[in-house]
Amino acid sequence: MTAGVREQPRGADSPRPRPGTRLRLVGWLTAVAVLAGVGYRLWLLVNAAPPTNSDEATMGLAALHIARGEGFPVWFYGQQYMGTLEAYLAAPVFALAGGPSLLGLRLPTLALYLLFLLLSWRLTLRLTGDRWFGLLVVALLALGSDRLVKNQLIAGGGYPEMNAAGVALAILAVDLAAGRPGWRLARWAAWGFLAGLMLWVDPLVLPYVVATGAVLVGFCRRELWGAAGALIGAAAVLGAAPLLLHSLLNGRNPLHAVLAASGANATASWADRLHGGLLLGPSLGMGFCAPGRCDTWQLWWALALPLLLALGAATAWQALRRPPTEAGPTSPAEAASPADLASPAGPALPAGPASPAGPASLVDPADAGDPVLVAPRVAAAIRLALVLAAVVTLGAYTVSSSAGLTPVESSRYLSCLLISLPVLLWPVWTVARRGPRPSATDRRGRGRTLARPVALALLAATLGTAAQATWRSAQTAPATRAAEARHAELVTTLRQLGVRQVRAGYWTCNRLTFASAEQVVCAVVDDALRPGFDRYPAYRREVDRAATPAWVAPAGSPLANALDERQRANPDSLDLVTIDGWRIYLPQ
Repeated sequence: MTAGVREQPRGADSPRPRPGTRLRLVGWLTAVAVLAGVGYRLWLLVNAAPPTNSDEATMGLAALHIARGEGFPVWFYGQQYMGTLEAYLAAPVFALAGGPSLLGLRLPTLALYLLFLLLSWRLTLRLTGDRWFGLLVVALLALGSDRLVKNQLIAGGGYPEMNAAGVALAILAVDLAAGRPGWRLARWAAWGFLAGLMLWVDPLVLPYVVATGAVLVGFCRRELWGAAGALIGAAAVLGAAPLLLHSLLNGRNPLHAVLAASGANATASWADRLHGGLLLGPSLGMGFCAPGRCDTWQLWWALALPLLLALGAATAWQALRRPPTEAGPTSPAEAASPADLASPAGPALPAGPASPAGPASLVDPADAGDPVLVAPRVAAAIRLALVLAAVVTLGAYTVSSSAGLTPVESSRYLSCLLISLPVLLWPVWTVARRGPRPSATDRRGRGRTLARPVALALLAATLGTAAQATWRSAQTAPATRAAEARHAELVTTLRQLGVRQVRAGYWTCNRLTFASAEQVVCAVVDDALRPGFDRYPAYRREVDRAATPAWVAPAGSPLANALDERQRANPDSLDLVTIDGWRIYLPQ
């Protein structure tokens, strides 16, 4: 009798074979990508790459002073902007390690990169629900060109922490706007504190603060009139307290210093600004170029970026304008199988009535600890906000003189564009995964048929170009390690010679002082042997008090040539000690 029973078709509620298999696979692959990104950067740090400089050493000296209790600087030494958060993060490492080191200075920045990577994956899932797209985003962010790893690892002020903070602000805005239950006041406080903190650390991330804040105002106006508004204001003041207190006590406006540093007092032609801001800047700043330069073929990303911005804004706006009654799945990921999208505790639920805590949400109350997808209108609003923040960031950089005067180095000002990377690639990913409908025979169907190969080619080119730039950057690590070894030999030689005060160029001085843990103190001179810019004036005062300070210069540098000329003019004035890559001049 059982032989004649026909097997019924598997329904939507029927158990699936091997549930969660694909979920476990994408989870493992994502973990591998995260480990690869962190491992690659740890390998760079062990090899003293990317190369350090005196600006990073200045942050290291601030951390050393904090660790010793000798000072608690608010700003990067020698200027009235860019907070010293990295120094405060590195100070405990120095205290535990018993002294300063380049690796100790950069371990907090490596931790900030890991936080940025994990938060970007989390934000991608909250906005799209597609774990495979989350894997793509993590894989892209795990790669690292020369410019990217400099922004992420060098403790030069602001850049390592901005991206992590920007993504955290977006995630908090998603949770608050979607009405995620539990810890709402804590989330309001966290958003306000991060916003204020970034105002102190570096204003480059302000477009993302304003954009995510606008989403909160749009979705949570009533809540902001109550305790949430007061809490977010108090937390923002607490985060920006170093800036506010310093400005009040000293009567200085940090905005003036920021504008001066951005090139507001310099001049550059609009042709140079547009070339640096819209062509070189995006390709360099987002990790698609070789160290220090961009080959012509690598500039294709600069042409694709405006299209991605327009497409991202258009699709987000369309989803945002959709009536709430039609706010069903807005992407293939939202309509995919539960094995792909749902968390281990269960799938996301359709939008329901607004809760007292906030707007309607797609978060399953049973899955509140690990939500995947939020209400489509909230996700669309955050996507639009991140696109607009990227447009403002790119526009502000393009109109600045820095884009025209120093486009290669100042492309670091576009570091925050990585925060918007998931929303820029999401429309392309949806086209690449969806493909044409089998019955599509009209013109629209033919357009879809063409769109999918183009989308696949764009994603492949993005991965391939970033991977090639990463490979080129990794090839420079041995040379960087050798240069760091030569500098270590310089420090050892000065100690053996009993030299404690020296004069040197700007890019030598603070690096030398930091590497010697202030056993060698340096005052800056220019190539004509005149006093230069000392970020920490106490060092110059000590050198000026010394009876016979030495001179240090890189071999073959203009400063070395000037000192050689002085030695030739007066052979009895200086004794020369040479080591690999360096020249030490000892006054007789």
